Amino acid sequence: MVKLGAENLLREKPHWFKKAKIGLLVNQASILGDYSHVKDVLLKEGAQIKVIFTPQHGFWGDKQANMDESPDDVDPSTEVPIISLYSERREPPEELMEKIDILLVDLQDVGTRVYTFASTVALCMKVASKTSTRIVVLDRPNPIGGEAVEGNVLNLEFESFVGLFPVPMRHGLTLGELMLMARREFGYDCDLEVIPLKGWRREFLFPDCELPWVLPSPNMPSFITSLVYPGQVIWEGTNISEGRGTTRPFEFMGAPFINPGRLKEKLNEVNLPGVFLRVTAFRPTFDKWAGELCRGFQLHVTDSKSFKPYFTSLALLWAILEVYGEIFEWLPPPYEYEYRKLPIDIILGDDSVRLALESGEHPEDIENEWQKQLDDYMDIRENTMMYV
Repeated sequence: MVKLGAENLLREKPHWFKKAKIGLLVNQASILGDYSHVKDVLLKEGAQIKVIFTPQHGFWGDKQANMDESPDDVDPSTEVPIISLYSERREPPEELMEKIDILLVDLQDVGTRVYTFASTVALCMKVASKTSTRIVVLDRPNPIGGEAVEGNVLNLEFESFVGLFPVPMRHGLTLGELMLMARREFGYDCDLEVIPLKGWRREFLFPDCELPWVLPSPNMPSFITSLVYPGQVIWEGTNISEGRGTTRPFEFMGAPFINPGRLKEKLNEVNLPGVFLRVTAFRPTFDKWAGELCRGFQLHVTDSKSFKPYFTSLALLWAILEVYGEIFEWLPPPYEYEYRKLPIDIILGDDSVRLALESGEHPEDIENEWQKQLDDYMDIRENTMMYV
């Protein structure tokens, strides 16, 4: 079984453990291997917790996406204040950071650039550089592994809360490694320490870790969701449902105007390894097309090693543009606090991918175009990796 960074911290108990004034950046998924919450275990062991910060979706993960803000609160069991970092304020107030010595970060990331937890940690690092607060990341596994890397690297002209760093959509790093990269390469300089995992290997997917899965956000109910998410998240920038409002968010995609058979014919022109697109229909209970019958596909991953989630969903998008270009729509802003740029462009990390798809460029040619920047990223990544 993989040992979490939090478990290693509790076992080693550094000299500051009981003396430091501690803040936490956590949510409901910040649990140990025995399902106990890190907050409760730290308090039991004598840590002085002064404030709790929470990322997008709130402490309990009860808030939906795209600017569904969570309010400040008070932890009922300890009366410690809970401060939301997903509202008009997305970085911690300096006056609060000045009152703590160490901010412990224990968040389950999902290995995808647009998942906002990394942005929240980076903004905490930005404030910590001013207040001399130490950031300690209690590392967790990348659930979709640390080997596969996929996608175009973010163009900083399209920097946003869903992408602060020039990394590909599937970056192949743990949250701790990504924050080390942010400090070393991208200017987020602060007093940073990462408490590493024990026993985690880069080829591990989450089931290999023998750890409990607690959904880190309301539409990330399972490991399989995280595996398809690096591609299926692109539908958030379109009028295609990504399956929100169903029991299979991100595994489903579709819309009332889609005939899956027609898309299948077009997709025969693309090699999609490691996945079976099963024709399905679903009726979302909320979000896009709520109450309407949507037809499309469920993505069944048949070989996680060869499966390319980003390429697969871009191929689906290409087919939809080719077949349903007159009905298909890009959604307008705002999206995750960006009020000018198209949501699809900040999700994809550049407008060049959208423009290529609109011009009918084949997905395999688009994939070839990002290989040079991906190779350059791999060289940077090599200097950041903590695990073999």
